[in-house]
Amino acid sequence: MGSLLLLLLLLLLSPSYPRGGSARRRWGARTQGSGGPSPAPPETSAPFWVRISPEFKAVPPGASVWLNCSSSCPQPEGSSLRTELRRGDTLSGPGWVSYQLLDVRAWSSDVHCFVTCAGETRGATARITAYKQPRSVILEPPVLMGSEYTLRCHVTHVFPVGFLVVTLRRGGRVIYSESLERFTGRDLANVTLTYALRARPSDFGQPVTCHARLNLDGLVVLSSSAPVTLPVLAWSPASKALASTSIAALVGILLVVGALCLRKYLSMKSRA
Repeated sequence: MGSLLLLLLLLLLSPSYPRGGSARRRWGARTQGSGGPSPAPPETSAPFWVRISPEFKAVPPGASVWLNCSSSCPQPEGSSLRTELRRGDTLSGPGWVSYQLLDVRAWSSDVHCFVTCAGETRGATARITAYKQPRSVILEPPVLMGSEYTLRCHVTHVFPVGFLVVTLRRGGRVIYSESLERFTGRDLANVTLTYALRARPSDFGQPVTCHARLNLDGLVVLSSSAPVTLPVLAWSPASKALASTSIAALVGILLVVGALCLRKYLSMKSRA
């Protein structure tokens, strides 16, 4: 037993005996050496941005507009513009290109700008709208024709007519509204709306207004007329002539009756 313990002690003290730390270091060295050097991470291209300015622009129909397309790419490989609008001049500088768009008549157009950098293409989008707020909204004084009022509203120099809604209000309540979506013209236009309103006693003295509304895909443009009042007697020329004739006939009858009464009175007085 003593001989066995002495043998174990000699083995532990021997320099050739592999200790734990040295063994782990040698195993790690063998593992690293067998696979070779670890590969370097792949290089990635830096991200870049593309901007277009202005992103939203409203112009009168037939006008021109400039759009600037810029990017953060240090060496852009190319740039382009995609649009259905007619293009004009082009200007460029370091990191930017400006495009001119001519004769804008579509009420809404999307314009796309693209820049290619290190084989990657990115883009930005702008929206151009063309509209013209009505120059004036005029409601004529109402005319009584028989038992109906004739209301006539004029909306002048408006575009686009296809997105126009004309509304008549009496005392704040809608009495008539018409959408002109069937009109597809690409020019300024004048619109006249005529409506026959049945006259009622409760309408006398009520204010009537005309309103023009352009609803351009979320952009709402409102214009209104000055109010006009429904008078108690809104005579038409024919009504005025008839009233004058009736009054003249009534006066004539009264004069004849008065003359007859006076003659009878004088006759009775002379007999007495």
